[in-house]
Amino acid sequence: NTPVFTGNVGIGVTPSEKLTIQSGNINFMGGTNDAQYIKFGDTGDDDIGNIFYYHGNNNMVFTTNASEAMRIDAAGIVTKPLQPAYSATASSTNIPLTTETTITLTNERFDVGGNLTSNVFTAPVTGKYMITYLLYLNNVDSAHTTVDVHIKTSNKQYQQTWKMDSILQSDANFSVSGSQLCDMDSGDTQYFAIYIAGGHTGTDVHADSQVSGYLVC
Repeated sequence: NTPVFTGNVGIGVTPSEKLTIQSGNINFMGGTNDAQYIKFGDTGDDDIGNIFYYHGNNNMVFTTNASEAMRIDAAGIVTKPLQPAYSATASSTNIPLTTETTITLTNERFDVGGNLTSNVFTAPVTGKYMITYLLYLNNVDSAHTTVDVHIKTSNKQYQQTWKMDSILQSDANFSVSGSQLCDMDSGDTQYFAIYIAGGHTGTDVHADSQVSGYLVC
């Protein structure tokens, strides 16, 4: 049987924890294709988290619950495959006047974490989220006094306004875009809306339009 030491271990210092090291380095040595790792767990589950260093490609990988959460490659490039992010197609047909209309989101290109449902993104954690839109508007009436696009979050509404009666000489197609770094708490929601005043109905958000969002920090 392997003996079990139940006390604290100190290197260069009287230990205050299970392992205490003072003024020293830890060196993990391995062969060319070996992986060295530090493992974190608890009783009954010894694979809650791991830090791996792969000698073959000089990558350092951090995992949680056996899933890769972050990788630092040999060039120092950092990827976070579990970081919340989404991209989807946006559309709306025959937008009514003087009515805030929620923009319909379909055809998700990706939705990391599954946080986008029925036109609404729900923040899985508290943080700062970059939200963007690129809307291609069809059949824009040159008599529209305003076209407003809203990024709406639980904490705040962010709005941009275009005065089409000042921009357009005649009815036309028109593209609008915008972005905002938004503070969101865990469980907060975010969606896109459009509001048109003046002129006649008939303006559409064409299905070539795209929206996206991702957790920055």
